Amino acid sequence: MSDGQRDALEVLARSQTAPHRQVQRAKALLLAADGVANSRIGQQVGVKAATVRVWRSRFSEEGLAKLGKVRAGRGRKSSIPQAKIDEIVALTQHSKPAGHTHWSCRTMARQVGVSPATVQRVWAARGLKPHLVNTFKLSNDPRFEEKLIDVVGLYLNPPDKAIVLCCDEKSSVQALDRTQASLPMTKGRAATMTHDYKRNGTTTLFAALDVLTGTVIGQCLPRHRHEEFLRFLRTIDRETPKGLTVHLIVDNYATHKHANVQAWLTNHPRFQMHFTPTSSSWLNLVERWFRELTDKALRRGVFHSVPDLIAKIEDYLAAHNTDPKPFVWTATAEDILTKVNRGRVALQAAAQ
Repeated sequence: MSDGQRDALEVLARSQTAPHRQVQRAKALLLAADGVANSRIGQQVGVKAATVRVWRSRFSEEGLAKLGKVRAGRGRKSSIPQAKIDEIVALTQHSKPAGHTHWSCRTMARQVGVSPATVQRVWAARGLKPHLVNTFKLSNDPRFEEKLIDVVGLYLNPPDKAIVLCCDEKSSVQALDRTQASLPMTKGRAATMTHDYKRNGTTTLFAALDVLTGTVIGQCLPRHRHEEFLRFLRTIDRETPKGLTVHLIVDNYATHKHANVQAWLTNHPRFQMHFTPTSSSWLNLVERWFRELTDKALRRGVFHSVPDLIAKIEDYLAAHNTDPKPFVWTATAEDILTKVNRGRVALQAAAQ
């Protein structure tokens, strides 16, 4: 045993995180290097003398290179036939249990005659998760590619002397009050709130996210019509530098295309509208900010009235704008189009 090998084994023998079997083997090899007999080594480390002889033989042949490896052919053999595994996988991917929308470990276990733990191991080894479902929607907008390139171009290569704002409305934000007082968090128990609530009215939040800085222009208004949208456009006009062109990224809601809105835009040529493709709200970065607002200020909030709700939304806006962090867009239009085309091919194949 070389000095380097001894140093490595001593570190492993003292380890508190290495697998127990490796620690045992390291201790045994160190004792063997000191001339201790196999039987006594076995007693000290808790294995048989024959095991010590095998470890010493492997060390003399392979050194430390394969200290933690289990030789091929060793270990407990699988008791589940491959045909049974193939049956579980095929049923999971191509069928459903009677009256159910998806398989569970127990329903599959009863179907194929194995234990639920076996089903779980088969699924885990192949990344199958029948209990989960992801939502998606591919846009059918005939101008999808044109609109996508336009919006992504604003994100990745914004024009000079301009400000890019992602604009949208979070409508029907509810002022929910709980029916009983909430309890504070204590040791061993999370904060609590009642499952039922009292509705105290709604408001609509109009928001415009500055792509470059991450700041948000926000305004709560009682309704969600073109009149309110025009009021918000005037707010944006007041709060943005006059010398900059304003590029507004919006969705295809009819409010954004109303004749009065178009007339206002004609009289304010520094405003330019860019529409996302239909069914593509993920392309508007302000939606990501709305999620932050919901998670941090709305979902667990208690609001006694609509003015109370508006005040707390404005508090969140002020706190956010004190230390804004922009969302950085990295996906190129080419990457997105590749994924969308792949999804359309999969949909066509599934429909056949």
